[in-house]
Amino acid sequence: MASTCSQIPSTSQQGNTATFTAALRSLVNNPDFSDVKFVVGKERQEVFAHRCILACRCEVFHGMFSQQLQSDRPRELMDIPVVLSDVQPEVFLAVIEFLYTNCVTLNNCIALEVLTSAVEYGLDDLRKLCVEFITDSLTVETVCEAMQEIVKTRGFHELSDLALVSILQSSLLLIDELELLSAVREWANVNSVVLERPVPDVAKDIVRELRLFLLSPEELTRLENVNHKDNLIPVERIAEAWKFHALKKGSLGAQAHLLQRRKGTRPRDHHRYLNLPHK
Repeated sequence: MASTCSQIPSTSQQGNTATFTAALRSLVNNPDFSDVKFVVGKERQEVFAHRCILACRCEVFHGMFSQQLQSDRPRELMDIPVVLSDVQPEVFLAVIEFLYTNCVTLNNCIALEVLTSAVEYGLDDLRKLCVEFITDSLTVETVCEAMQEIVKTRGFHELSDLALVSILQSSLLLIDELELLSAVREWANVNSVVLERPVPDVAKDIVRELRLFLLSPEELTRLENVNHKDNLIPVERIAEAWKFHALKKGSLGAQAHLLQRRKGTRPRDHHRYLNLPHK
């Protein structure tokens, strides 16, 4: 009888997927039957989860939990909460939501950081969802408002050169030029490695939008010293900034917006010689 049944073709029948997804969603951050606890962010928010779900959906969690089981004291390690101090609770909960339901709830405040986490956890489908959301809904204006936070995330490195140029052209950025320079330098060095191209080549269009005229003489001197390491900024651009300090006016070749303060620019003494400062 068993031999006869094994020869009969079988078909897979699927029940109501919405009901199944809703049931799994009810387990997100649910302490009932949870066997792992995360302590997330500076707020130290507790997030509850289930090892079997995380492990089967994510290789990173699979490796983490496997190491615990192979240790000399697995039970003790499994009882210790996993501390994730460098991620926002809302961002981590979005990752957990995706692992349980294959869906994710995004907004402009967390999309780039969820993208960063998707890359770190090797969740390619989540990464694609984040990129799709960002492409469809994130405008230059909303990026400008969140720029101080965005540059601190690895998601910033995922921006294309065209997207970064568009952002840098805005005077609405809530960030000082020194911080912007540091972020652009990091972006250029990361993408230089990824694209296997020299830093100056990768960033040539982007550095044209950096407002070196906003920097003080002391800051320009430090910039020159750092610039020797990767040649991110052409020497003629730095020379233009020095000329501005000498003549107390911008060169005729400078685009007008490069002589304007951004919304987040910290005031310097020489800014009184600039074009209309941002208020």
